[in-house]
Formats: sequence, structure tokens, C-alpha cells
Amino acid sequence: MNAGTFWYVLLLVLGALVGAAGSLAQSTWVPGGLVLALLASAGVFYGGLRATGTQFGVVAAGAGWLGAIVFLSFGRPEGDVAFGGGFAEMVYLLGGMALAVICATLSRLLPPAP
Repeated sequence: MNAGTFWYVLLLVLGALVGAAGSLAQSTWVPGGLVLALLASAGVFYGGLRATGTQFGVVAAGAGWLGAIVFLSFGRPEGDVAFGGGFAEMVYLLGGMALAVICATLSRLLPPAP
């Protein structure tokens, strides 16, 4: 596995972890947990851009984040769900997607001047 693939796989897993942790935190501490979850999501998306230097780093982190969110929104046969369908859940879902798009549309980083 080369270095590029390693970063993308790491960002995919990190995005999934942040998405899962954010889905639990956003409903636990309202509104502080929502803000914390969105800041963590923005951090992993922007970190993906900085780590790889391309927008594909944001896509990898965003794919992991969205995959975890979708998986947790299905619920179990017993009726347990991570998302109750309230206002905070929608803000987290739509806000996180908006943050991923914002980070993906940022221009590539310029190398530092000597």
C-alpha cells in the first residue's frame, strides 16, 4: 500500500468514527454537542484536505462520515435508533454535508514560499 492509499483509507475510517461519535454527541448535549460534532466534522474534512493536498481527501473523509450517519439512521429491529428525527439531527446531517462541500471546494493549498 503506497502512502496516498494509506491516507485515503485512514481518512475514510476517521470520517466514520467522527460521524458515529458526532451522532451520539449532538443529541446528548444540546446545543453544545451539536456545535462540537459539527466542529469535529469540519476538522476531519479540512484535515483530509491538508493531509492529502487534494479534494479527494475531503471526499474520503466525507464518504466515511456519511456512511456512518446512514448506517446509524437505519435503526435496529428492537426499535433503537441513533437519530430521533428532531431538529438537531437535521442540522447535524445537513450542516455536516455543507461543511464537506465547503472544504471540497476550497482551492488547493499553495506550497509555502521560501
